[in-house]
Amino acid sequence: MAARRALKFLSQSEGSNVGQETIDQLRAEIARLAQAYPRQPLPTVLFDLSEVQDVAFRLLEGRQRPDQSKEMYLLAGVVSGMLAKASHDMGDPHSALTQARASFVCADNAGHDGLRAWTRGLQSLICYWAGWPQEAARYAAGGAEFARRTSGTASVWLPAQEGRALAVLGDREGALAAIQRAKDAREAAGADDLDDLGGIMTFPGPRQIYYTADTLTWLPGDEQRADQTAAEALAAYEAADPADRAFGDEAGARADQALARVQMSDLDGAAEALRPVLDLPMEMRNAGIVASAMRVHDALRGPEFGGVLARGLREEIEQYGQVSVRAALPPGR
Repeated sequence: MAARRALKFLSQSEGSNVGQETIDQLRAEIARLAQAYPRQPLPTVLFDLSEVQDVAFRLLEGRQRPDQSKEMYLLAGVVSGMLAKASHDMGDPHSALTQARASFVCADNAGHDGLRAWTRGLQSLICYWAGWPQEAARYAAGGAEFARRTSGTASVWLPAQEGRALAVLGDREGALAAIQRAKDAREAAGADDLDDLGGIMTFPGPRQIYYTADTLTWLPGDEQRADQTAAEALAAYEAADPADRAFGDEAGARADQALARVQMSDLDGAAEALRPVLDLPMEMRNAGIVASAMRVHDALRGPEFGGVLARGLREEIEQYGQVSVRAALPPGR
């Protein structure tokens, strides 16, 4: 709270012309939130994100030098993107896309291809989990032109995300080609100023492996490979730098492993893989995690799964999805 007061004081003390101290402090706060977002429950960062966006937008209503305006638009775009992810995590794709459009407009005003590419990846992700795979594929493909002009890991995220969308649409060849493009992009990628912020603004190797596993779960005949790839993702997260950990993606990899095992009729293995996901407290049950668990539930609805274990797992997943991160938010948030 004291840090938020200091940020507001800086922005007000330097008047309508943004000073370098304000920009530096705003960038530092956004980096802190970007790094915290994948590792902390949403209720712990949501209020700060809203406050920082308010400061950034208010400052942009003033007058700055062109170089300062460019930096301010970049920072406002980043925090708007994180709030888009927050709306998505609360299960509100329409608000999420509104925030993402604000992020893209800021990226345009900043002339920042890295943020343009990252935002297209975010829009694709939102549509993917909302059940709009055609739109998800379109957004991912639409970011390719920006990705070609950036060296950051957003250039890896876009084809990895496109692969998932194409797999849902039944385009096996296109999905596997997208996985390969993501691997090729990884070899060419370095780090841009978004990657320097860390956390949600970068696309680390373990997350890429998880996306590959998620893609494979949609492709009939690749169940064993999906199981193995999900295990590789979890092992990669275990070995990763703590800054690269992401509880949501790790839960997604576990759900993918459980789904692959259901598809192979290994119910004991599926229950074991899904147990850490079902044990997550409600403040960590974001929309993507719940949707991943529900995919396992849907796979267990076939006539071959009429036993006690399958019925019990279905019931537990249903109860799990009824209490999500929204219930953990303070009233009025």
